[in-house]
Amino acid sequence: MTEHEPADELSPDPDPRTGRRHGAHADWNPRGPRVRRDPVAAYDALRAQCPVARGPDGAWTVFTHADVMRVALDHETFSNAVSRHLQVPNGVDGPAHTAYRAAVEQFFTPERMRELEPVVGRVAQALVGGLVVPGAVDAVALGARFAVRAQSAWLGWPADLEEELLAWVRDNRDATRSRDPERTARVAARFDAIIRSLTDVRRAADAPQDVTTELLRTRVDGRALSDDEVVSILRNWTGGDLGSMALCTGVVVTYLADHPELQDHLRGGVSDRELDAVLDEILRIDDPFVSNRRVTTRPVELGGRRVGAGERVVLSWTSANRDERVFGDPDAFDPVGNAPYNLVYGIGKHVCPGRPLATLELRVLVRALLAATGAVRPDPDAARVREQPPAGGLASAPVLLVPRPA
Repeated sequence: MTEHEPADELSPDPDPRTGRRHGAHADWNPRGPRVRRDPVAAYDALRAQCPVARGPDGAWTVFTHADVMRVALDHETFSNAVSRHLQVPNGVDGPAHTAYRAAVEQFFTPERMRELEPVVGRVAQALVGGLVVPGAVDAVALGARFAVRAQSAWLGWPADLEEELLAWVRDNRDATRSRDPERTARVAARFDAIIRSLTDVRRAADAPQDVTTELLRTRVDGRALSDDEVVSILRNWTGGDLGSMALCTGVVVTYLADHPELQDHLRGGVSDRELDAVLDEILRIDDPFVSNRRVTTRPVELGGRRVGAGERVVLSWTSANRDERVFGDPDAFDPVGNAPYNLVYGIGKHVCPGRPLATLELRVLVRALLAATGAVRPDPDAARVREQPPAGGLASAPVLLVPRPA
């Protein structure tokens, strides 16, 4: 098998009605049944057998750590302006991105995260304190509820939005899976309506003094942000992060359930820095942030394959974070050794701007869960369910909460 010859089991499956394959020149099917059955194993196989693969829609996916790094860091050849919709800041290139990024990053400084930590900590403690111990819990559902409450506390949003936002997270996930553009557009419009209802009341002189109001008054290049820009930023902060925090929680809590010795070590007391490194390494092993897109601005060669100008390129973070040439055994747990190469939050000038907040939220939730229990164990009576592409991690992560010894 040559370096770019697709594995038979990963090439697009024939249409069961006609027996014909879609995409005559495709190397793989990103949503085919074999990928859906075990996405991580499929990405591992592509990385070894067809490291730059073309899908049936014509998009190229890069699977190796080196190729993903190259695409992520070459901002001239690979543009982030891939969407028809405004995406601030990471869907913008050049000086506009620099200006947007500066405006957004002021909300995630170390000082602001330190001020926010006790607020988010109280949210985590109250939520975990309400769990039944001993008892069973779905870590993904726990993460989703925590994300809604934590983000609402941070942004100053009313608590009575919780159920509406949780319903939106579920509907958005289902719409994404459906691949129905009309359904996806309706769900997106619903979320935009929620955001606009919150921003409208903050345009008055007596608006509440919270992060949402502060964002409305933020200026970029000497001008106020437009309504569409504000909605785009808030959509990025919340719409994406609510689902992402749920997936991260599922991956982290199940990993801890499977590794009681790591639980014991963390319960013994570790610094924030060590815990953050542990969380990053767990997410590297099973990265729920599957991919990002770019579009080429000129012809380029990737992994020995010619990619024309204007073609879509997908960066497979999940695969890159498991590249044996960088990490050795991709499942080996080495927070310190692997940290310099970990791409969970991206790399380059388009690295996730909300990483400090995501890390803070995950850290305080894990600390609260460990403090409230004697052990977290796998649930023998409920099976884990993998999330489906384009998302990663687990859709359902059942665990058992064991009380602390008397």
